[in-house]
Amino acid sequence: MLRRLYNRVLTLSGSRRAGLWLSLISFAESSFFPIPPDVLLVPMILARPDRAWRLAFVCTTASVAGGALGYLIGYALFDVLAQPILRFYHYEGVFAAFQAKYAEWGLWVILIKGLTPIPYKIVTIASGAAQFNFLLFMLASIVTRGTRFFVVAALLRRYGEPVRDFIDRRLTLVTSAAAATIVGGFLALKFL
Repeated sequence: MLRRLYNRVLTLSGSRRAGLWLSLISFAESSFFPIPPDVLLVPMILARPDRAWRLAFVCTTASVAGGALGYLIGYALFDVLAQPILRFYHYEGVFAAFQAKYAEWGLWVILIKGLTPIPYKIVTIASGAAQFNFLLFMLASIVTRGTRFFVVAALLRRYGEPVRDFIDRRLTLVTSAAAATIVGGFLALKFL
């Protein structure tokens, strides 16, 4: 079953609508969807290395746009969803301290966590909830997401065939490592 899914993603990677799917996944992942765009980006670049830069650009722009939605979710829905809970537990002061820390360190949080497997939606929603400067948030998102996706594109463009051969031979290992990385990102977020 895993092999069929992998072959299907490779086939999808070469289709005319591949860019649309990549942009939808990238957008959604930055605001609410749990699966990172790398699931499509990697096989798409492996299938069409000549499109690596274009795919990285699509991934970056859609991810940053999705980040704006994540920011809006944190900014607009915070009062409706989280504020009553904070009042109930008398954590208003704790949240005020979080906002102050985020105002001081938020740029570094965005820049560092945007490059890691920690889900980016957490950063986007937290930035909105902390009312971090939106323009600075967007600029940092462009830098961090662009760096991440263009580095992936550059590595796959340069080492694509050996990577593809490795994935073809060890698909279960690769998917297990990817799943462990995603779970590790969530755990790091919880404990750091």
